[in-house]
Amino acid sequence: MGELVEHVDEHDRVLGVIERDEAVRENRLHRIAATICRDREGRVLVLRRSGALARFPGYYDAMVGGAVDVGESYEEAAVRELGEELGVRAPVRFLFKLLFREGISPIWLGVHEAAVTEAVVPDSGEIDWYDWLTLDELRAVLDAWCFVPGGREALRRYVRS
Repeated sequence: MGELVEHVDEHDRVLGVIERDEAVRENRLHRIAATICRDREGRVLVLRRSGALARFPGYYDAMVGGAVDVGESYEEAAVRELGEELGVRAPVRFLFKLLFREGISPIWLGVHEAAVTEAVVPDSGEIDWYDWLTLDELRAVLDAWCFVPGGREALRRYVRS
């Protein structure tokens, strides 16, 4: 059996449990938790997803994240994903939720922010490249580079705030 997620409605209420691959295949709304990481200088972590990934291989993103497990909160998932993908433990601060219907399937995207003060050790199966960019540098590449669609939309909202 594959990864299980909660199928939710337009108000983010749980309708049932479904395999993530089925949620994607059947365009079922489910939850994703993502975190924008800032360093001590306020720069934002930007990464290029591994070319071996099934979803958005080789795309850029400025968020680390993944599916929210059954029974898990957005914040719990965000902390878990930071550890899995970057090898760091850091508290996250919830920023906003975004209902995003474009991309590979509809999702509720819970966006968080974390101050990362320790060295990151990216999971090479998930991340091919990363660097820390200032907000001005990020704004300059946001539409020039091929970003994950939901991530791009969340970043536009983030850099405006």
